[in-house]
Amino acid sequence: MRLVRWTPDDLVRRLDDVVAVYGEAMGYRPDLLEARRGYIATHVRRPGFRAVASLTTEGHLAGFGYGYRGATGQWWHDQVHRALNARDRQRWLAHPFEVVELHVRPPAQGHGLGARQLRALLAVAEGDTTLLSTPEADEEKSRAWRLYRRFGFVDVLRHFHFPGDERPFGVLGRDLPLPPPDAP
Repeated sequence: MRLVRWTPDDLVRRLDDVVAVYGEAMGYRPDLLEARRGYIATHVRRPGFRAVASLTTEGHLAGFGYGYRGATGQWWHDQVHRALNARDRQRWLAHPFEVVELHVRPPAQGHGLGARQLRALLAVAEGDTTLLSTPEADEEKSRAWRLYRRFGFVDVLRHFHFPGDERPFGVLGRDLPLPPPDAP
């Protein structure tokens, strides 16, 4: 398995693979995946866009992650902004890097790919803080939640509902930069 940084053009060239991995990891219906395809294609042009991918030796996409600098006027950013009080807005949204997607194909999960992708993505992130959202789940059973907690993410919002999704989400954040991998 090889971890690579992707340019916006790299992600767009592999958009079919990205959407397939996203769908497998999130369990979304095909109609939702088509809508996400358009969003992902526009995200690559946002300021501070960064992406990473895990590729098999044959070049197949096993996982990916991307994000960008969050700003007013971006849908996710504005949803979270409205839900936070003024102090938390200043703390978390003044100069954030938003981890928009971080996914690993289910058969490849449990081998450290998600952690490698997250570390690589945050190592090149621009911002003072980083934020992400993930579906609410049992933190002891969910690989995603365990990963984010290992990386020092804390609760920003819990049981938050984004318009158009019936599931509750946790919005998590941490300061940047990450400490080196071998730091205590």
